Amino acid sequence: MLPLAECAPASEVDVVLRSRRGHEVFWFANAFPNCAAEETIDGIRIVRAGGVGSSVIAAVKWYRQQKPFDLVMDQHHGIPWYAPWWSKTQCVSYVHEVLGPIWSAFYPWPLSVLGRWQEFWTHWFYRNVQFWTACQSTRQGLEAHGIRAVKIIPYGVNTVALPSLPDKPFTKPLRLIVISRLAPNKRIDHAARALKCLGDRGIDARLTIVGTGETEPLLHGLTADLQLTDRIVFTGPLPEAANDEQLRQAHFLLHTSMREGWGLNVIEANAMGTPSVVYPVEGLVESTLHDVTGVVSEKETPESLAEGLAGVLTAPDKYARYRVAAWNRAKSLHWDNVLPLACDWLEEQAGAPARRGS
Repeated sequence: MLPLAECAPASEVDVVLRSRRGHEVFWFANAFPNCAAEETIDGIRIVRAGGVGSSVIAAVKWYRQQKPFDLVMDQHHGIPWYAPWWSKTQCVSYVHEVLGPIWSAFYPWPLSVLGRWQEFWTHWFYRNVQFWTACQSTRQGLEAHGIRAVKIIPYGVNTVALPSLPDKPFTKPLRLIVISRLAPNKRIDHAARALKCLGDRGIDARLTIVGTGETEPLLHGLTADLQLTDRIVFTGPLPEAANDEQLRQAHFLLHTSMREGWGLNVIEANAMGTPSVVYPVEGLVESTLHDVTGVVSEKETPESLAEGLAGVLTAPDKYARYRVAAWNRAKSLHWDNVLPLACDWLEEQAGAPARRGS
């Protein structure tokens, strides 16, 4: 097979394309301090060069020194690689989410406005390029920006579902968990405030926060201000096996993000027999099926999140049904089931005529 290249994150898709389907896969990424310029991981050639403002130029210089590629995956996360205009081959643009209001979570005005403006016009510029994403919400956002061809292939998870589903009755305290990067757009403070709301209702609950990030000091301060230091535990980042164990023990995963491209940790929790209670935002309303695999709160407020939790606590039979449905759905979304569809489609794209954005 001729080589496949991508300007996107390495994933299970890359490994299978290489090891099972005979492709040669490269991953071009930004350099960082003390990184190796090139290395091979799981048979994938990792190439690193350039940084903010220069990585696209570095990618073009590297690419022109290689033999011809069949397909380039151009990842968008705010700013893309503009590969359709310099790769001279078939391109697929991969996007996790349309950032939209997330720009305002990280940048003050007017930078946030500029970010949203350039995202819109970048998508319009790519309007004739084939896109791949994981959920309907992102497709709708792309189409609103002028994109004409969007393929939905759901994300898979590496998490292997429990072989059987043991009982998990409601016992005191109610065990809640957040697993997330502690970043402004994730709004982890809302989960802490929801815990406070539950306490005000007389519901004994505890919250475990797994992860690290720039808002961690603020969250520690909020925990003290809300007098929740005896009810919130910060674990920092954990190995995958420890994450799974924390998820298995929890009664609910909470997710309060501004928006998601999907919400993989929801499915990972489901694989451990743990339903989720999430905000009604893009991505999360698809990874959590309301009143089937968990609860989607009515509003994006801690009070509404607490209301959703309290409603399930009065219906243990419903909670048991959520667990079974979530567990079965997680099994269907393991990479073993998702990968064949994704790889078949990418190979079809490699053989299609090259498309340009405008």
